[in-house]
Amino acid sequence: MNTKYQRLFKQEQEDGQFWPSFTDLLTTILLCFMLIFIIMMVIKSLQIEEMKETLDQIMGVRSKLVSELKEEFTESAYGIEVDDKTGAIIFDTEILFAYDKAELKPDSFQFLDEFVPKYLDILFASGYEDYIAEIIIEGHTDRDGTYLYNLELAQERAYSVASYVLSDDFPYKNIQQHLEEKLTVNSKSYTDFRTGEDGAYSADSSRRVEFKFRLKDEEILNKTREILGGNE
Repeated sequence: MNTKYQRLFKQEQEDGQFWPSFTDLLTTILLCFMLIFIIMMVIKSLQIEEMKETLDQIMGVRSKLVSELKEEFTESAYGIEVDDKTGAIIFDTEILFAYDKAELKPDSFQFLDEFVPKYLDILFASGYEDYIAEIIIEGHTDRDGTYLYNLELAQERAYSVASYVLSDDFPYKNIQQHLEEKLTVNSKSYTDFRTGEDGAYSADSSRRVEFKFRLKDEEILNKTREILGGNE
């Protein structure tokens, strides 16, 4: 028969066998976590490198587009402005509309007939078209009137331009199909106003219509910026 001391000794032996096994288990789990962490870091590093390449590629496309747009339109007789960073084409609404009106002026049709094909020839050129996700006609107003009134006015102006360019009266039917797949209209009311050389608000320059483009991979570009920003 086992004595009390024999039972205690046997229990101590069993406890001594248990703890080394438990320590080995914890060590194994810790090593697994470390391995998973290393794998995740390697994957993230590869993703960052891939996104850096995508970022460089996208920035290269945008830079080339901006350069070609500036070369084409900077010396335009219509006073077109090309944004150095975004490539947005900006022109005074007086080219197209009378004050507080959304109907196109008679002379504006000739302007659009000349401008739109040249603009799209650059955006849809070989090597660029695959990158273009959207072409946006955007209306802007001055601060006269309420926000909602100007929101509607700017939207109607942008729509008037799009409506003509996609109508039967527009002479370049070959580009309409490409445009339909990508064209949207937008209104900013007076929220994105402009200033003069003195830095003060300018009602005249705030009244404008812009042609803008959005690249397909800008979502990746934004994600890249977030990841790279988190690693600075």
